[in-house]
Amino acid sequence: MNTPDRSHRLELLAPAKTAEIGREAILHGADAVYIGGPSFGARHNAGNSIADIAALVEFAHRFHARIFVTLNTILHDAELDAARALIRQCWDAGVDALIVQDLGLLELDLPPIELHASTQCDIRTPAKARFLADVGFSQIVLARELTIAQIAAVRAVLGPETIVEHFIHGALCVAYSGQCYISHAHTGRSANRGDCSQACRLPYTLHDGEGRVVAFDKHLLSMKDNNQSANLEALIDAGVRSFKIEGRYKEMGYVKNITGHYRQLLDGILERRPELAAAASGRTRLGFAPDPDKSFHRGATDYFAHGRGADVGAFDSPTFVGTPLGTVTRIGADWFELSATEPLANGDGLNYAHKRAVVGLQANRVEPIGARAQPHWRVWPNERIKQLAGLRPGVEIRRNRDHAWEQALAGRSAERRIRVWAELVDDTGGLTLSLQDEDGIRAGARVALEHQPPRDETAARGALRDCLSRFGTTDYDLQDLSLKCRRAWFVPASVANRLRRDAATALIDARRAAFARGLRRRPIEPPAVYPDDTLSYLANVYNRAARAFYARHGVRLVEAAYEAHEEAGEVSLMITKHCLRYSFSLCPKQAKGVTGVQGQVRAEPMTLVGGSERLTLRFDCRACEMHVVGRIKKHVLASPPPSAVPAVAVAFHPPRSRS
Repeated sequence: MNTPDRSHRLELLAPAKTAEIGREAILHGADAVYIGGPSFGARHNAGNSIADIAALVEFAHRFHARIFVTLNTILHDAELDAARALIRQCWDAGVDALIVQDLGLLELDLPPIELHASTQCDIRTPAKARFLADVGFSQIVLARELTIAQIAAVRAVLGPETIVEHFIHGALCVAYSGQCYISHAHTGRSANRGDCSQACRLPYTLHDGEGRVVAFDKHLLSMKDNNQSANLEALIDAGVRSFKIEGRYKEMGYVKNITGHYRQLLDGILERRPELAAAASGRTRLGFAPDPDKSFHRGATDYFAHGRGADVGAFDSPTFVGTPLGTVTRIGADWFELSATEPLANGDGLNYAHKRAVVGLQANRVEPIGARAQPHWRVWPNERIKQLAGLRPGVEIRRNRDHAWEQALAGRSAERRIRVWAELVDDTGGLTLSLQDEDGIRAGARVALEHQPPRDETAARGALRDCLSRFGTTDYDLQDLSLKCRRAWFVPASVANRLRRDAATALIDARRAAFARGLRRRPIEPPAVYPDDTLSYLANVYNRAARAFYARHGVRLVEAAYEAHEEAGEVSLMITKHCLRYSFSLCPKQAKGVTGVQGQVRAEPMTLVGGSERLTLRFDCRACEMHVVGRIKKHVLASPPPSAVPAVAVAFHPPRSRS
């Protein structure tokens, strides 16, 4: 059995730090949830027990939503047996798919669980995407840096059975995923093993080739957050079918808000385009108005969706400064007043810019003042006024915590119901209630009943309809109830209620039986040929199984992963599409056509300085990439890495053609 056809279905894929958050993601509109297991996930502090994951699977499958477990770190040899055992546990728990980075897993004896290629696999080209599909991946997560046109080119080489997944929201790593080693080089904490130290969020000073300061103490490797709200339909047309929200470290409110936001956007598209459908069952009703600006973000960008743009960096601050709120008008001894565009609440988080810093404060108490055209508020902050440097009339105030809005999200903020249609018929010995849901699944229940005419036929019909329509505590939303009895019989309320409950239970069982869990695709035969026959440390090969996998697919030479400590000299510690030359208008391509400048700007190396760290920037203009170059620290190099595979030439047999 292969993966069910999902080529016309749109999947909203939400993150879950915990199983509880995963449950809320589904209620708020997610068609699938990805979550970390007990180990081997790329967010090592976001693990969950198999028991919790199994409970989440049971809940998700009620709506035919799916659960994916992230097993997307590179593994050393000593971990392969534990990883294999964990995969078996995931399969037994009903997990729908694994998201993996380490291709050595494909060499193991695994259950037939569906496999998805992680963004850590660095999928940027049609050739690599096709290869991964050919070796058995059902879903592939493309690099965030691709343009919409490049996504379409990838989709064009894949069959309809392969789902293209793309990140549409959340934090952006500055490097291509899987191509960042700076954390391991400086601290021994490997991003490819789930323990990134986030050096990209630190402040740096940028020097040009002559040592002159280009930018001082800025967060030059910190990106704004991804927001593809305006590009969803273009991504659909390019072939994306799974729309992924980043955030396995994010809290409940973020997941509720962002999932609800994209659920509304996708539902709007589905209403306009009947050839498409949602990937799971049920309609979500939200008890709040989603607003991405109210959840943590560093500013918004659609990154490279339409090509390179200058404004992708969050250089000033890696923190959440929120949305504009108003302007300070007066300062008192222990309060200040501001002209605000929205109401305030006790507990709101506020901030303002002072010099090159962001000053944060909490509004302990707020009161509206006066009857003015523009609302004014008096704010008593949690700190003394004299300690709030730079606070004065005219300062712009932003809000990064809307306490009243967060309170609305803290309780029950959504419900998800599956539409059903009911029909009641009678026969000589009783009544049958049949249900059909929005997916065409049918079930019913029958009750034996001696037919008795009622004293008041109109009242009896109304009472029967009322009892049979009470689906409020179930997953179902009744659309229509058709009473096709020869006449309105007298039916005790207890009998009618039992008939409704039994029919609903039967439909639950029928839906469970109808749900088809996708299985791992069979790789093509003869084995697909990898696009390159030589792999450097950038391929992240950290175990013998991975080396054997690549050898079987035509690779002649496989170097060890960076974590094996065989690259002691200077190498690219980070490869990124983000380019600081471009950001500061120093790119040779920007100079083309500019009178008096053309030909005089060269992509010479630059230097990043942050504390005691000095990193060289080299620019590959042909590929339009920036490389952050450095070497592994002595104290990291002195610590022996876990057993890993050395760089060796592998046995090579010329591959047979695909035909």
